[in-house]
Amino acid sequence: MTNTIKEIIKDSINVKSNTIKHCIESINISAKNIINRIQENKKILICGNGGSASDAQHFAAELVVRYKNDRKSLPAISLSTDTSIITACSNDYNFSEIFSRQISSLGSKRDILIAISTSGNSLNVYNAIIEADNKGMDVICLSGNDGGKIAKLGIGEIIIVPSKNTARIQECHIMILHIFCELLDQELIN
Repeated sequence: MTNTIKEIIKDSINVKSNTIKHCIESINISAKNIINRIQENKKILICGNGGSASDAQHFAAELVVRYKNDRKSLPAISLSTDTSIITACSNDYNFSEIFSRQISSLGSKRDILIAISTSGNSLNVYNAIIEADNKGMDVICLSGNDGGKIAKLGIGEIIIVPSKNTARIQECHIMILHIFCELLDQELIN
């Protein structure tokens, strides 16, 4: 069992090292964009399914409450938290519209959508990106594998973690979201 644990940790370190090599510029561009929009009093909408929904909620909480330091509350909404909206939309329309429908009502020009999909193929995230783009929002997508259908859209900044392992991709996504938090804290506190 010890060898398995070591291999998992080594794999995680390897994927993070490759993320540095392949994603650093996209992370930097995205972080600057988030900082600029927050300074313009724009809001951040975040969406994802399953573990990515948890990451969306986690990131929204870090922004609204705080990350490391006390600072003003930042406008962030996880689109995966309102069960009434999600179930009504799924029932009355289709599950593929649960995020795009919310963006239609909550999103404004120059707001940011952070779309999280480890495969890049989640239809509801795909539709959210299209709706955000139609509304003139900035889009940042966190993905893995080859970026899937979402990467082929060519909308916004896409950060593709170089791995096919969902767990490793998710580990890097939360790391990237924490990087955004840390850089926001530095900028807003300084």
